Amino acid sequence: MSEVLLVDADAGWPAQFDAVAQALREAFAGTACWVEHIGSTAVPGLCAKPVLDLLLGVTQLADIAPHREALAALGYRYRPEHEAQLPERRYFTRDAGPAQLRVHLHAVVRGSAFWRDQLAFRDALRADAALAARYAALKRELATRHAHDKAAYTEAKGPFVRAVLGAH
Repeated sequence: MSEVLLVDADAGWPAQFDAVAQALREAFAGTACWVEHIGSTAVPGLCAKPVLDLLLGVTQLADIAPHREALAALGYRYRPEHEAQLPERRYFTRDAGPAQLRVHLHAVVRGSAFWRDQLAFRDALRADAALAARYAALKRELATRHAHDKAAYTEAKGPFVRAVLGAH
């Protein structure tokens, strides 16, 4: 079990995303890809775990494997053990560095259900300050309740996320 740490929003998160996205586009040179900033760091003013979540869209999952070396050169570690839970996603992590957040890279087929749901949830929070505030309050409550169990914290957010997606 690992600790759930939430931090206040940081105005520097979008610039960090831009730098990471540019490096990813370069790593995928020659392959069509789209990079989106998702998760709480993508919502202005929202508290978040100190992690940049990125969505990398490709036309087919097979487009990812030829770029694993380029991703590794950027510090990304492929995490195949997560495919049992989400077989339609290829998951990579990059550790935090000096003035850089940890990165969780979710590589999926652009337009897939995972792609659409991640963007829909982000966009709903960006468009509705009251909704984002309710989500922040829930996150803070759950971070206290599940302070030492990230999996339970994430699972407990599920009903809120599903309700937002069901309304959009």
